Amino acid sequence: MQSLPQGYRALVIGASGAIGSALLQQLQHDPRCALALGVSRQSSPGLDLLNEESIAACAQALMAQGPFHLVLDATGALTVNGRGPEKRLDALDAAHLLAALQLNAVGPGLLLKHFVPLLAPGQRVIWGKLSARVGSIEDNRKGGWYGYRAAKAALNMLLQTAAIEVARRRPQAVVAALQPGTVQSALSQPFVGGDAMRPEEAAQRLLTVLDALQPTGRALFVDHQGQSIPW
Repeated sequence: MQSLPQGYRALVIGASGAIGSALLQQLQHDPRCALALGVSRQSSPGLDLLNEESIAACAQALMAQGPFHLVLDATGALTVNGRGPEKRLDALDAAHLLAALQLNAVGPGLLLKHFVPLLAPGQRVIWGKLSARVGSIEDNRKGGWYGYRAAKAALNMLLQTAAIEVARRRPQAVVAALQPGTVQSALSQPFVGGDAMRPEEAAQRLLTVLDALQPTGRALFVDHQGQSIPW
């Protein structure tokens, strides 16, 4: 990460997942990174996206390790409570829709609430959040995947709104919604073939893309090749 200060500090939230763990490993091997931490439900301190108290407690515990120049939120789930994405309207279920929104939008929104204050003031900082191309309303050409699409679209709005607020106090901040591509992981395994990217390749691409992004006072929605995605 050449664009961040020498000795920058990084945090990966959701570090137990395939992409999250690969991102953390890449950062831990960057000689310019003084500290790279990962948190998840299994870590200490840990956090649960469905429990705001745990999110707040984790942020409080990490305050002494900061401030951070790079925060990567790699949380999210395609299969929720054993159910995959709905393909048809008649498969919609209120409880499942709410669960998808809670995990993929509400939880990450609360992460913004409690962890943005840990970003370094007066310096270039980056908040990168794994999103998905299916969260693009304009790019929706195939339909289906109702709950996951809706949750990612809601997530993108939360990121865009937060980016505007963050820029008022941290004008050098970059906030980005990231499409990691088709990656080999437990999340995608039921839906992708063997030609999916390895997590290590996806992580390297995402970090390269983030390194090149410039602050605009708005959130950016980009894929792993650095191409813009319509909101």
